Amino acid sequence: MDRNTGTNPVLTSRQNPLVKDIVRLQEQKERQRSGLMLLEGTNLLTEAMAMGWTLETVCYTEAWAERHKVLLESVLAHRVEGVTPYIMEALSTTVTPDGVVATALRKLPDWQTQLTQGTLWIIAETLQDPGNLGTLLRTATATGAGVILSADSVDPTHPKVLRATAGQWFRRPPALAPDLLAVVDYCQRHGILTYATTGQASQCFWDLDYRGPVAFVLGSEGRGLSPLLLNQVSNQVSIPMEAGVESLNVGISAAILLYEVQRQRIRTR
Repeated sequence: MDRNTGTNPVLTSRQNPLVKDIVRLQEQKERQRSGLMLLEGTNLLTEAMAMGWTLETVCYTEAWAERHKVLLESVLAHRVEGVTPYIMEALSTTVTPDGVVATALRKLPDWQTQLTQGTLWIIAETLQDPGNLGTLLRTATATGAGVILSADSVDPTHPKVLRATAGQWFRRPPALAPDLLAVVDYCQRHGILTYATTGQASQCFWDLDYRGPVAFVLGSEGRGLSPLLLNQVSNQVSIPMEAGVESLNVGISAAILLYEVQRQRIRTR
């Protein structure tokens, strides 16, 4: 390949070793083993580059290259490979890929490091739906919040998670923690107020002061917080709902809580 022009033989076989390696990144165990993740689409590629993320390989179709000549020039320092639409379909998890995928370094922050950045966090236990997690991460980024996930949650580098964040994932990646009890204990020892949301709580979430360091502890979509973790959290609050409504989507709950914090903090600036 000529890195000055970006021209290279187009990959046409799904048996090509590079193609097979990238396809395997659609599986969590391969992402963990290789230390790489799969970025699908122009938006994710652009955001990753804007944040200085480490890319390994960029694969694109001829039609994509014609539409994005400037962006193609900017990735030529990496390994770039032209592929046919047939190969792009294999590399992508989307039904209608837009013509580019990339592999990038899979790196997540340490949870203690995450708790030293900013004054607002979401601590989430056993989230399983990648779309919900992606929505939560997008909202967290918009409100300046860090996210810490239990290790048994859906892989935060799942392609659907990345797409659901609309590229905002790269601005503040989530952290994984093997023991959320230790995370909550750390918060309490370092002056970070912790709040869990439950339907039985007597305090409504909007009646409290969140202008100091705050972490909201949220449970899984189906089961909520485990009893041990719920008992560890210092405070419990409720989100008002009509009678008969069991719970809200975890991404929606996070958005309601985070924007109440934003409202209070903006009003006192």
